[in-house]
Amino acid sequence: MLAAAVIANPAAQSGAAHPGAAQPGAALPPALDAYLTNSVKLDAEARAQLLAGSPVTKLLESDPSKEVAVFGAVWVNAPIERYLAAVADIERFESGPSFRVTKKVSSPPRLEDFAKLSLTDDDVKDLKACRVSQCQVKLGESAIEQMRREIDWTKPDARDQANRLARQLAFEYVTEYLKGGNDTLAVYRDSDRPTFVAKEFETLINRLPTVSESVQSVRQYLLAFPRAALPESDSFIYWQDAEFGLKPTIRINHFVTARIPEGAIVASKMLYASHYFWTALEFRVLLRDAARGDGFWFVSENRSRSDGLTGFTGRVVRGKVRSGAEKGSQTQLQLTKRTLEAR
Repeated sequence: MLAAAVIANPAAQSGAAHPGAAQPGAALPPALDAYLTNSVKLDAEARAQLLAGSPVTKLLESDPSKEVAVFGAVWVNAPIERYLAAVADIERFESGPSFRVTKKVSSPPRLEDFAKLSLTDDDVKDLKACRVSQCQVKLGESAIEQMRREIDWTKPDARDQANRLARQLAFEYVTEYLKGGNDTLAVYRDSDRPTFVAKEFETLINRLPTVSESVQSVRQYLLAFPRAALPESDSFIYWQDAEFGLKPTIRINHFVTARIPEGAIVASKMLYASHYFWTALEFRVLLRDAARGDGFWFVSENRSRSDGLTGFTGRVVRGKVRSGAEKGSQTQLQLTKRTLEAR
């Protein structure tokens, strides 16, 4: 998704071939080969790079008015469990200059989990003027009305009031999602037309291709949570305040890892974003390949939906977003490969 650009580290070096890298001319697992041929439509040059051990990315077909989709893959010469252990410590895994805060939410959630959530000066200013259908922060109608009703914007401590209410709303949002799933996700009223996050996510996730037969069970789990069960899986909620574009953005994600016969699936489902995004999904499939040893194919497909991509200005923004998303995905693959193999 677009969030991959946030993870980008310009200092990262390309993953070069070494004794543990994928060897040129070697065959790919049948399911991965079919996915690259039929869904990604990867050309011969990119396939050669992938087989030689270098990260490969490609922008995928998507609705240009509201969606960006990026494919990425690389061979990682390290155990799958090493990656799963790294992402389980999400506060360390998603840290660095671009991340102002990353916080794993307790189970069950506690209000204290959101103690570090803090609105920027611009967000506070925008919230003061926020109205239904005209708001610079993505919020549902009830949240907008609460901001207007419960905060005395004439007081010197108006910012503190706004932060307290924002933390309370985030806590309640997560609590309700854990009880009711997608039915409780926001209906954004920051513009004239309501945006139903649950509907956008359903349309987005149904576009995921089947790299493994197990993808369908994870897709169903994310759609039907908490009513659906997912064997051999772990999940948690986390929120973060990250630098992105022109504005720091507060995001809430549902993170899932599932062990499957071929390896593992890791998914990060965006439940909320204060700016830019309606929803997004980072979907990673880790596939063992006995012909190459103890490592795995790291295959990612990241999709995000957002506004502001139409019209003359939108076309300019869209071009920058697409190139930034692909560059971010490339860097993420390089960092994953280099970090796991170095250990």
